[in-house]
Amino acid sequence: MNIAEILAKPGIHFSFEFFPPKTARASEALFHAITELKSIDPAYVSVTYGAGGSTRDLTHDLILRLRRETDLTVVAHLTTIGATRDEVGEILQRYSEAGIDNIMALRGDPPKGSPGFFQPKDGFKHAIDLVRFVKKEFPHMGIGVAGFPEGHPETPNRLKEMDYLKEKVDAGADYICTQLFFQNSDYYDFRERCGLAGIKIPIIPGIMPITSISGMNRISELALGARIPAKLQRAISRTHDDYGVSKVGIHWATQQVFELFDRGVKGIHFYTLNKSRPTLKIYDALGIRPEDKPK
Repeated sequence: MNIAEILAKPGIHFSFEFFPPKTARASEALFHAITELKSIDPAYVSVTYGAGGSTRDLTHDLILRLRRETDLTVVAHLTTIGATRDEVGEILQRYSEAGIDNIMALRGDPPKGSPGFFQPKDGFKHAIDLVRFVKKEFPHMGIGVAGFPEGHPETPNRLKEMDYLKEKVDAGADYICTQLFFQNSDYYDFRERCGLAGIKIPIIPGIMPITSISGMNRISELALGARIPAKLQRAISRTHDDYGVSKVGIHWATQQVFELFDRGVKGIHFYTLNKSRPTLKIYDALGIRPEDKPK
């Protein structure tokens, strides 16, 4: 089922994002973490690529295993980096034959140490080119694209940034999933600007709880410099270990989700860093009633 169709159903929707493991042991641990989340009936789970498509095979293997061994709806990340059109077409065909019908279409990040993005020979230059390709060759597939409440780091002109996003929507994107943020005001402003630009598709806010100092530093890297508010930094500075950091981070993320629900948001996308427990704690704190869960 298309993710946009899932989001249109009554109830509160949760989705979770994972990155592929690098070892067989890590793969088993991750698979266990994902299955722990089945108890809360996620709307979908998604699996990322590494920078430069460095984990492409691991991503494919994990996605296909999730499809075979669980009843979860899976969204496969697909990037333009390091792949020709034919290679992307083969990947999509493989997914389609396995019953995976939802794609997150991204340009992707260049490999670490690379001076920047270079269009592959016979490949795609921008995410919009990938959206158009998927829409034309696999029209049954649902397509998600990324949104940046704090601004895309490579597009300082925020008006142009919105124009580019609108083009991807017009090309066939079904929903937007935002980069993580720690101040809800950034999301509200982004959502309002999308409305002014004529963007009517669902906009899912991305949330990530901070659970350690090293994790906070990693968040800043993964999120391309996400702003961590001074109030949150002060609260973390008063802790003495990662246990305390985790309590602060989970509390902060829970309050974000409470407020987002109060402002009419029906779906939340959690960036898990491959850990299920912090997300489950947030879910438990929300006190979701059975009648609030999607039917």
